[in-house]
Amino acid sequence: MSNRPAGITLGNWLSAPHSHWSFQHVEDFVPTALIARGTGPTVALPAAKAPVGEIRVTSTHGAATTVDAVMAATATDGWAVAYRGSVVAEEYLDGMVPRTRHLLFSVSKSLVAAVVGALHGAGAIDLDAPVTTFVPALANCGYAGATVRHLLDMRSGIAFSENYDDPAAEIHLLDQSMGWAPKSSPDGPATLQDFLLTLRRKSAHGGPFEYRSCETDVLGWICEAVGGQRMPKLMSELLWSRIGAQHDATIGVDTVGTGLFDGGISACLTDMIRFGSLFLRDGASLTGQQVVPAAWIADTLDGGPDSRHAFAASPDHDTDLPGGMYRNQMWFPYPGSNVVLCLGMCGQMIYVNRAAEMVAAKLSTQEHSHEPHMLDTLRAFDAVAYELAGITN
Repeated sequence: MSNRPAGITLGNWLSAPHSHWSFQHVEDFVPTALIARGTGPTVALPAAKAPVGEIRVTSTHGAATTVDAVMAATATDGWAVAYRGSVVAEEYLDGMVPRTRHLLFSVSKSLVAAVVGALHGAGAIDLDAPVTTFVPALANCGYAGATVRHLLDMRSGIAFSENYDDPAAEIHLLDQSMGWAPKSSPDGPATLQDFLLTLRRKSAHGGPFEYRSCETDVLGWICEAVGGQRMPKLMSELLWSRIGAQHDATIGVDTVGTGLFDGGISACLTDMIRFGSLFLRDGASLTGQQVVPAAWIADTLDGGPDSRHAFAASPDHDTDLPGGMYRNQMWFPYPGSNVVLCLGMCGQMIYVNRAAEMVAAKLSTQEHSHEPHMLDTLRAFDAVAYELAGITN
């Protein structure tokens, strides 16, 4: 901890200029737990370098640019592209190296959902069952009557604001309960689970899509209750040890050891490629192990009968993703199911293009408001997929 920058505090560690250090040193600043890669072999990702950075891209604003220029303009710490299992591009910037763990923010949600998928495949979680079946304490808050499916697709009726610009938004109270931000009141919830039990319902469960990080935190609670162990060990057992990860991951934990399931995982860049490959291989890892059921991947790709309608009806729907949907904690930016995204704020992304057999990942240190950067990154990876495989979305 001796290399901690001067002046960094709990109130500023996730904001510029300190965030460049903290996104790569979470375990040096707040309590974390290890998500072990296990003792199995690492899946090698053979290198087949290609001039990917020179590929031309049309930016969101219609300007002609290149992949390299998009990466340079979007506060990139590292990015990589794998085509048909071979790494054609892998770059680290501003001090990041291959073994550096970087905060994934809400890409963590997709990892937690994979644990749900594995438990569902084992018959341990019924997606249509009420959440109170697994965590009876939730009967005393707004989640009473919600199902696991509602949470996976962020369609509960819980009152929860994700607006970071609003000092009264619930997302700030969530961070405070985790010990990731100074408490605004000494009487605030002392743990993440205490916070979740304060949430109330504002509308019927099963309505429109509305992005709420708290949904993933309840999913994590359910996983731990069903699996009989804390998420770090559960995720290691069911996911991280099975994808051929090169490095351990970590997750931030609160004072009683509960993980920040919605955004607290840190991992290395190429391990994001290994995770994303599950969505090219019907749930099988590059090791050949079936990590999540093929049926789970198919359900994620197909969506529910009204998933796209629910996405379009979202009260804060981003019109830059017309025809998209959200399913099983994954984003679909286009009307089809070919391109699948894991997204985290400040520019974290896993991009999967199934037709191109391509997986890409990007780790970044952007400001909170990153939507134009996300869209430019999406366009850049689309351009790479088109160039490598000659296909579109």
